[in-house]
Amino acid sequence: MTQPLTILPPSSSPTTTAIKVQALHKHYGNLAAVRGIDFSVQKSEMFGLIGPDGAGKTTTFHILGGVMEATAGEVQIFGQPARDARLITGYLTQQFSLYLDLSIDENLRYAAGLRQVADDMLVQRRQKYLKLMNLDRFGDRLAGQLSGGMKQKLALCCALVSQPEVLLLDEPTTGVDPVSRREFWDVLAELSAEGMTIVVATPYLDEAERCHRVALMYSGQIHEIGTPADLRANLGLHRLEVRTANLTATEEILSQTAQNNIIDVQIFGDRLDVLVPNLDAGETEVRQLLQQHDLSIPSSIERGEPTLENVFVTRLRQQGSVPQFFPFPRSRKRGVGSWEWGVGGEGGQGRSVDSAPSTQHSALSTQNSALSTQHSALSTQHSEIAIYAHKLSRVFGKFRAVKDVNVEVRYGEIFGLLGANGAGKTTTIKMLCGLLEASGGQISLGGETGNLRSADLRRRIGYMSQKFTLYDDLTILQNLEFYSGVYGVPRKLRREKIDWVIATCGLEGQENLVTGQLPGGWKQRVAFGASVMHEPDILFLDEPTSGVDPLARRQFWKLINDFARNGTAILVTTHYLEEAEQCNRMSFMVAGETVAEGSPSSIKASQPGKLIEIIVNQNQAASKLLKQHFDSWRISIFANSLHVVLDNPEQEINKITQLLKANQIQVHSLRPVPFSLEDAFIGIVERSQT
Repeated sequence: MTQPLTILPPSSSPTTTAIKVQALHKHYGNLAAVRGIDFSVQKSEMFGLIGPDGAGKTTTFHILGGVMEATAGEVQIFGQPARDARLITGYLTQQFSLYLDLSIDENLRYAAGLRQVADDMLVQRRQKYLKLMNLDRFGDRLAGQLSGGMKQKLALCCALVSQPEVLLLDEPTTGVDPVSRREFWDVLAELSAEGMTIVVATPYLDEAERCHRVALMYSGQIHEIGTPADLRANLGLHRLEVRTANLTATEEILSQTAQNNIIDVQIFGDRLDVLVPNLDAGETEVRQLLQQHDLSIPSSIERGEPTLENVFVTRLRQQGSVPQFFPFPRSRKRGVGSWEWGVGGEGGQGRSVDSAPSTQHSALSTQNSALSTQHSALSTQHSEIAIYAHKLSRVFGKFRAVKDVNVEVRYGEIFGLLGANGAGKTTTIKMLCGLLEASGGQISLGGETGNLRSADLRRRIGYMSQKFTLYDDLTILQNLEFYSGVYGVPRKLRREKIDWVIATCGLEGQENLVTGQLPGGWKQRVAFGASVMHEPDILFLDEPTSGVDPLARRQFWKLINDFARNGTAILVTTHYLEEAEQCNRMSFMVAGETVAEGSPSSIKASQPGKLIEIIVNQNQAASKLLKQHFDSWRISIFANSLHVVLDNPEQEINKITQLLKANQIQVHSLRPVPFSLEDAFIGIVERSQT
């Protein structure tokens, strides 16, 4: 049952309404994409529109931007119809709107010409915005040669060159690395402070925490509007951060046996987020459940307020919108370090990767799910190396994109290859799976060191590229039928595998939709399904959850972990570092080189200095002030707090408190906190470049 719209009072009351939306509807034939939404945005406000894939957000942006007519309802931008207000509206769409064969300056000049910007104003604004984005030194570089983060920054400059009064941003940081994401949002905060009105959609809810107000949208309707703090308070739940030695087993126990005192459980990096209606009763139940199941008492249980992501997931769960998990229909049985075709498999020749006897194989393959964690540990310990590279390099002309990189991934292991945009991750993956010839170094893939493009090896590999690789002009079903044929899935098994992909994606009854009509998040789900239908031994996933909403990200990682537990070697890249903590091991790349490697815990523990969390009454003002006295990368906004990296905290904390006090900024709390993987990533990247 749909809950009634809840509108929470804004924290401030600006006097000028910039955007007014009333009873807005949009239908595509029989499909109602937007179903009677109402909201207003005040001048200089940063307003977030969040919701799951297919909620109607992009359709709403199209109408606000004046590029699509509404079926019914009214949209006004500063008192004008949206179509008439296009010259005062900047719009950054989900798709890159750049000309890749033009330079940065040429793209900017073209955008200025379309918006009738005078030459003298273009010179001023070019200098202002390219400098703001750290692009002013690259004016003659072709847009096609820019990293994903730089492309997004240039696209934002093109949207800003007309000095719009309203800026519409539809998932502007999808595919952008954490360093660039922080820089991007700092720019938005500065533009908002200067008086620009900004409406932004994002699948990263830590970003949405920086908006003044947020609207939660799903099924074409807005269900809740308010400040992030108001939405968290309105949830009526509390959060426990549980840290323990065995997170996977703890999550399973708390999820399956929880009573009324536990509402939701999710792994976030090295902790579990447990939502409870009552802190005392919830904490008591967590401790009792772990004791009952012979799990060690957690090393720590901390209390905190829920995050915006907690709000998002809980509200959608209340609506029955949580995607169902469907176990993969396996046709092969795997044991410790070995596998063979099961009933219905083709070929009949199993590949033995160690001398484990068949009786051991049979016994292990029938273990129930309670032993899956132990199975994975045994499989990782005993199996051979699936992906191996030694001093791998790649040169494009005079440019060394990859420099002496080493990679080692075993069967049953999830390995994360992380780095900023342009670090060389995708080039490395293409070399490892035989799509790009290496300039130097050694590669072994699935035991093969010679022809990495052989048909037999191809059938054992799954690859989901950073760019969506399915055919937009084919239906979902046609794409899946095509790929099941390419990957050699036995005909008698294809229907079952295709049905699994469609069910997992939540697209039952819609399999004849043209793939190009799907929202980006759903395209990612279909692409993932297509890459695993043939049960690969080795799986390459290049940013698989880019642009995917939090609920779908949960489902993705359930599937990824399920494949790893069944013996698949997985190499994954991601810019969302909370999910990267689910990797067994990882390496960080900077400018084509490996600069750090190890488990998530070891990488965080190796960070120099301390991470200090500061809660103040003026977050944005405090961030801007501290960046004038410390390296800007050391200061970051996290929801309602600041994270500050200090090398000499004993001396520097006193300096910080005095600075804030002198500028009438109140400090509510200040404490050291553990490094997150994102904090560690940014520190490693920035230190390596100095």
